[in-house]
Amino acid sequence: MTALIAVTLTVVAVAGTVVVLADAPERQAVSLSVFGMTLVVLFVVLQAPDVALSELGVGTAVVPLMVMLTIRTMRKDASPG
Repeated sequence: MTALIAVTLTVVAVAGTVVVLADAPERQAVSLSVFGMTLVVLFVVLQAPDVALSELGVGTAVVPLMVMLTIRTMRKDASPG
């Protein structure tokens, strides 16, 4: 079980690094969703299904959706015409 936790933590760390290194906001939002999924897997491995369900709903779906809608609104407001 310890090896599984170590592998999952490594995947979470790599996914977090990908989020930080993404240059475009759209890519950050998508990679943030993938990062949320890796956290869901980590929480399941750590036997915290209630936290995993919360992360699945909020971190994987709601937050990236809100970021994408905000980007869309800001670009629409900034465009001439």
